[in-house]
Amino acid sequence: MQQNFARRLATGLIVATLMFGAFLAGNVTGWMARPVLAQRDTPAEFDVFWEAWDLVVEYFVDRDQVDYTAMTYGAIQGMLNSLGDENHTVFFSPEVAKQQASALEGSFESIGAYVSLEEELFTIVAPILGSPAEKAGILAGDVVLAVDGTEINGMEEWEVISLIRGPAGSAVVLTVLHPDEETPVDIPVQRGRIDIDSVMWARVPGTEMVQIQITQFAADTGRELKKALQEIQAERDAGTPVAGIMLDLRNNPGGYLQEALRVAGEFLEKGAIIVHERDAQGKITTHRALATGLAADLPLVVLVNQGSASAAEIVAGALQDNGRGKIVGMPTVGTGTVLHPFTLSDGSVVRLGVANWLTPDYSLIKGQGIMPDMRIDQEASVEMMSTLQLEQLTPEEVRLHGDRQFQAALLWLNVRHQPQESMTASQPPTP
Repeated sequence: MQQNFARRLATGLIVATLMFGAFLAGNVTGWMARPVLAQRDTPAEFDVFWEAWDLVVEYFVDRDQVDYTAMTYGAIQGMLNSLGDENHTVFFSPEVAKQQASALEGSFESIGAYVSLEEELFTIVAPILGSPAEKAGILAGDVVLAVDGTEINGMEEWEVISLIRGPAGSAVVLTVLHPDEETPVDIPVQRGRIDIDSVMWARVPGTEMVQIQITQFAADTGRELKKALQEIQAERDAGTPVAGIMLDLRNNPGGYLQEALRVAGEFLEKGAIIVHERDAQGKITTHRALATGLAADLPLVVLVNQGSASAAEIVAGALQDNGRGKIVGMPTVGTGTVLHPFTLSDGSVVRLGVANWLTPDYSLIKGQGIMPDMRIDQEASVEMMSTLQLEQLTPEEVRLHGDRQFQAALLWLNVRHQPQESMTASQPPTP
């Protein structure tokens, strides 16, 4: 009886990952996990799988080690790994699926860092601004070798995340290898409650420029940006000039497609192409700006780096191909796959690459990234200028700051700015 039940469970879970109904418009990481709606007869190739399954069930000597759920999940993970879409198409158990969902809802308990499994190395994509990880000295590009002394080589990404996460106030020690270093270091980090404001802005002291920093594309990022732009516009209406915007997408790991569309749309004219998506059948769906954005008239520079990924690349590519602003920094990650989450019957999730992103000019993002118009290489260990710092620094301190990418963007905006011109909402952009 137990063996038959386990076999039915495995059939339902494994077949569900193979056969899907019609793909809906995809998301970068998905607007919401959708259930699998269609199942079909198992293919003939499954016969050999069941041969192996039955051999384990009948003959494996260590009976107490037979875990049907673990066997099923392992089979699903192995199937997805065979697709070669490393760190994009993935499988999450029900518990890990909940962890992943919470990261984009703006609040969770952990050290506060975006991570990725790159060539079997657990890598810090970026520490979250103001997080315990950033304060402890965790850097973008750090490779995590061990957690609390436990080596993580060979572990799945979700397993490592589970080790790192924990209650606020507790501590965890990460053994990391910094970029361009040869000797690992142990870094203790006190976990905290991570409440993420995905959009922040501040004036650049001594100038008429503002910096808008977007840390991720969470469920309310578009709304947060609109609020920030309304605040900026209110200052302009009150007579405080704004001559240009630095849109900082550095170390932004991406997020929801819908929010990327809303963000890009705030800087574009109505009808401008933001991104194309090409699915497995070659069908292309084009996403356009639905209305002229609140900041469609201001000179714009977009900052990107080796930690800018996914939805951040969509926005950067859209603004670049539309001639809307100068892209400054370093080539981006190149994660241009439409990742769509499908919820299986037990609450586990298959996050499947269902299409590829193309910029407005039909350039493939996947594996290539966005190339900056002005390349400024900068080590990950260099402290980047943030809106929090701008609120505290003097004009002289800003001028002497070591963030060369920020300085290059600011210089370009200052050169483009003509003091004698009145910056009003009716003037066209001059990127």
